[in-house]
Amino acid sequence: ASAVPLCTNFPNSRMRFLLLASILAVVQGFAPSPFVAKAKAPVSKVALNDAAADAFVPDMERRNIMNLILVSSAGATIAGLGGPFVYFFYPPGAGGGGGGTAAKDALGNEITKAGWLASHQAGDHSLTQGLKGDATYLIVKEDKTIEEYGLNAVCTHLGCVVPWVASANKFMCPCHGSQYNSEGKVVRGPAPLSLALAHVTISDSDVITYTPWTETDFRTDLKPWWI
Repeated sequence: ASAVPLCTNFPNSRMRFLLLASILAVVQGFAPSPFVAKAKAPVSKVALNDAAADAFVPDMERRNIMNLILVSSAGATIAGLGGPFVYFFYPPGAGGGGGGTAAKDALGNEITKAGWLASHQAGDHSLTQGLKGDATYLIVKEDKTIEEYGLNAVCTHLGCVVPWVASANKFMCPCHGSQYNSEGKVVRGPAPLSLALAHVTISDSDVITYTPWTETDFRTDLKPWWI
């Protein structure tokens, strides 16, 4: 038998080599490249000084103005919130003032003596508009005459309008239970003071008029607390 020449395997070897080279090339194409960190250039002292010079720094006058605005805003907020709180515990004002004020009904009409007695019976305690526009009781006595004083209807505890309770012959506050006798003197707390007084006079034109009560309170023999 004759020997097979060695050169007959050369084409197959060459094909295997090319195939292997192609596979290696493809694998290298998908392989991640190594990360190389870039070194940062050092920042010079001169550059830092330039940056600091360019930064805005408010001067003393501007800082004082900013502080003043801040304090004023905070003060206004506190005053707005605290004012009603203080007023809530401050006794309500009543009476006082300069000249007389014509008594008025719920519609704002002036009240005359003749007109009032024609529509209100003896022992009546009805509300009118009095000094400073405060609700004020105008009282008809048992002899069908007008009482010489009016009673401010504002409770001296927290400012509720106190109704007259004829069955009890008292003014009885529905808010916190304070009570006053028929003359407006406090007889039960928590109200600390009696109802404020106002003088009642009749003008020449028969109009009922309220004037401030500035003398001693006849119910307590003390100086009026409302002036």
